Amino acid sequence: MNRIIYESHNADLNKIAFNDLPGGPEAFELAAKFCYGIAVDLTAANISGLRCAAEYLEMTEDLEEGNLIFKTEAFLSYVVLSSWRDSIIVLKSCEKLSPWAENLQIVRRCSESIAWKACANPKGIKWAYTGKPPKVSSPKWNEMKDSSPSRGQQVPPDWWFEDVSILRIDHFVRVITAIKVKGMRFELVGASIMQYATKWLPGLIKEGMGTGMGDEGSNSSNGSSGSSSWKGGLHMVVAGAKDDPPTVQAKDQRMIIESLISIIPPQKDSVSCSFLLRLLRMANMLKVAPALVTELEKRVGMQFEQATLADLLIPSYNKSETLYDVDLVQRLLEHFLVQEQTDSSSPSRQPFPEKHLYEGTQRGNGPNAKMRVARLVDSYLTEVSRDRNLSLTKFQVLAEALPESARTCDDGLYRAIDSYLKAHPTLSEHERKRLCRVMDCQKLSIDACMHAAQNERLPLRIVVQVLFSEQVKINNAIANNTLKEAGESQYQPMISNRKTLLEGTPQSFQEGWTAAKKDINTLKFELESMKAKYLELQNDMENLQRQFDKTSKQKQTSAWTSGWKKLSKLTKMTNIETHDIGSQLPTAADQTRKTPRRWRNSIS
Repeated sequence: MNRIIYESHNADLNKIAFNDLPGGPEAFELAAKFCYGIAVDLTAANISGLRCAAEYLEMTEDLEEGNLIFKTEAFLSYVVLSSWRDSIIVLKSCEKLSPWAENLQIVRRCSESIAWKACANPKGIKWAYTGKPPKVSSPKWNEMKDSSPSRGQQVPPDWWFEDVSILRIDHFVRVITAIKVKGMRFELVGASIMQYATKWLPGLIKEGMGTGMGDEGSNSSNGSSGSSSWKGGLHMVVAGAKDDPPTVQAKDQRMIIESLISIIPPQKDSVSCSFLLRLLRMANMLKVAPALVTELEKRVGMQFEQATLADLLIPSYNKSETLYDVDLVQRLLEHFLVQEQTDSSSPSRQPFPEKHLYEGTQRGNGPNAKMRVARLVDSYLTEVSRDRNLSLTKFQVLAEALPESARTCDDGLYRAIDSYLKAHPTLSEHERKRLCRVMDCQKLSIDACMHAAQNERLPLRIVVQVLFSEQVKINNAIANNTLKEAGESQYQPMISNRKTLLEGTPQSFQEGWTAAKKDINTLKFELESMKAKYLELQNDMENLQRQFDKTSKQKQTSAWTSGWKKLSKLTKMTNIETHDIGSQLPTAADQTRKTPRRWRNSIS
């Protein structure tokens, strides 16, 4: 203070302002009391501000031994860093002291202390911790009773999640990074990240259970404590509608998302696929950096078979014509196929058997994963096909992205095609054939074939293919059954009667064969009815053609020729009446046929 007054060169100076003093007036008051010998209570709540203020005021050992810097450093090292609760409180109080707390290594030392204690064996934990919060709200530090684990109570591995989740995002990143360096299991790190995102990103949860926390040193998850800062949650922020500048809330949440993406453990299944997709939805809405969005998409592709349809229905925030972001799902599917191909081509990527056992079992489910993804894609196509702005090309590309081996049954694909045809009634015949080309008629079930045979929206060629493929299946089933029966009669003794045959056959086989025979009879009846309808339509067509030819000939003939035809009819009638009706009738008819021709020729 003496130096500041001397450098001002103002003899009448009677007021000095410390606008940039860390810790504010509270820390300055404590420092002044210390100078005048008044007792100062050092606590976890005021120690960080007092340490930074002492550094700002240059209260070093050069002036007097046991100065404020020495006292606060000793309290930090021997009291705060040895306590779990005090380390959390001090790190939380450092949010208002940047960059002083960072430069004085307070943040680093508290993060290291928290990381060491979080990685400790839960059986040896004797200190108090908050634990999982109640459904309504978690207690504040000063309201919290002694929550130290009792002797008979087992400490859960996620005991530190709630305490760490009250930190600001930059300090949370420091703590998680230190925890990862100490060797914490990646699934626990991922679970802590998911809980932190649930607390600080209310829009991440569909039911809106998460409430935002304020910046003003709030230590609870009460919505009232953070209402002054967050006010409602991410679902109130609409990005992409207008080119408005982002709000402070949107910037804060964008920073949270970008930070969380960067610290997610690289191992597969460290976080759930549902969490990744919800984070991806918010990242697209808040226009997170493209490189981080791409990284998040790759992470989703690694475990795409775990996704659900509700998580995939991500709205299109980039002013696209379609309601849902179909291009995003296409990219996710491509990342999944690349990952599957990489895993299948390099099975020796895990030289150590102890490396994440369940990760290896997940990778071993390649065909099953592709089948689950195929069902998921078919359900997604059925949902988005109702959008009239969805182009045929996008539908076709997404449907054909998976290999044929991924689908053992094309019923889901048929439902998607039928839904697309309903929503797009103006498609041409060529476009409908092109759409149906993505489906294999031989992979349809009996119910789907019966529906397709009566579906007027399908092209006629596809209906014929469906009926033909079903007929081939029936013939093959009958032929195989005949061959099987013939083989059994050759190599096995003859069974006396039908009763003993049924007794020797398992009940499941009997029921299956009964159902198969019933389906075969139903298909035969359908085929016969279709044939009958076809013949009836063919007869009607021939009758219409004859009537059309007859009317066209009548219009072409002139009155002169019609008069000659009437005259020939009269001549025929007279000749027939003059001859006897009997065995000579054909001869008389022949004469009557020839008479008008000779007469007509003579006249002409």
